[in-house]
Amino acid sequence: MAKEAGAKKRGHHSVYVVYLRDPKGDGRAGYYVGMTGLTPEQRFENHKAGIKSARVVRKYGERLVPRLYAHLNPMAYAKALQMEMDLAESLRKRGYLVFGGH
Repeated sequence: MAKEAGAKKRGHHSVYVVYLRDPKGDGRAGYYVGMTGLTPEQRFENHKAGIKSARVVRKYGERLVPRLYAHLNPMAYAKALQMEMDLAESLRKRGYLVFGGH
């Protein structure tokens, strides 16, 4: 019981980052940052299958980049919303082309 209560308090939402191959056609790679109540792997599969997908991920998404987000997950919904924006902004500040992260 204690384990379940702790897991519930911690949350089950995740942020995730997808590597995008040349989304603008200029030879540069990019990233898509999102959040989900699914596992990042399930969410990426849904994007690629066209299920509630972002066009840029469906078309250019190659793989998840867990080194950028795995240490953050899971978390409560409100924290995941903020972390999605913070992670996207952090990548932008480092000069990366970033989609999502609203």
